[in-house]
Amino acid sequence: MSTTTRSTSPSRPMPARHHSRRRSVFAVGVWRARFELVQYFRSGDTLFFTFLFPIFMLGLFSVAFGSDGDVQIAPGVPAIPMAQLYLPGMIAAGLLLSGFQNLAMDIAIERSEGMLKRLGGTPLSPVSYFLGKIGQVLVTGVLQSALLLAFASLVLGVELPTSAESWATFAWVFVLGITTSALLGVALSAVPRTGKSATAVVVPIALALQFISGVYLTFSQLPDWLQNVAGLFPLKWMAQGMRAVFLPEEYAALEQNGEWDLAGVVIALAVWLVVGLVLSRVTFRWMRRDA
Repeated sequence: MSTTTRSTSPSRPMPARHHSRRRSVFAVGVWRARFELVQYFRSGDTLFFTFLFPIFMLGLFSVAFGSDGDVQIAPGVPAIPMAQLYLPGMIAAGLLLSGFQNLAMDIAIERSEGMLKRLGGTPLSPVSYFLGKIGQVLVTGVLQSALLLAFASLVLGVELPTSAESWATFAWVFVLGITTSALLGVALSAVPRTGKSATAVVVPIALALQFISGVYLTFSQLPDWLQNVAGLFPLKWMAQGMRAVFLPEEYAALEQNGEWDLAGVVIALAVWLVVGLVLSRVTFRWMRRDA
């Protein structure tokens, strides 16, 4: 009498297990984002320098340079308030500060103080850790931009766009810009050897990018070679995308190629996003190898 043994295929329940694992990684990432937000808003100095600093600078430039009313920075373009001229750059700078500068310094300090080493001994995966950091940056970036726009409109009298197309452009430039900044910040966090040196490494890079990318200086007034250098980095493209949203159409003639070139903005930010993703995954360690 023969006995037939029914084999069970091990491949059928696997998708469910993989789906559960992915869901668990995402759920932990959401929890980490909540934790990071609580820590962020408890830090007064971080809150000011990366959250309120662009608002402070926008008000300062508007008062210092806009006391004579609207300004015309070049022939053939309409005169606009100084606050409107600086608003796109300040929004872009806010994305850079929230993502690139904030994360690069925070992660370097956490690694130096041994916090990442302790996290590495837990079931927390690097993906969940990344999701938590990027989630925190997205939330604070949205709040920061909303406050900046409200301040510009209600206090400084800037007329905000009314077309859906402009706000759609704002949305994708914002998402691409802040995600790219966050990933590059994670990657740069591997460079400082100690938490004390993080400020000396990160802040000069962020400050130099702001000066050459049309944040504090009008981009069209920079020499061509410096504009070409700025074009190698993402902040220039973030600021250019934001200028396409908030400045009159005539101002496109002042851009490097005489147009807003939103296709170039997409390509440049997408390339830097991929670069940041690869570098952050390759260089990230719970602790430095030379520790």
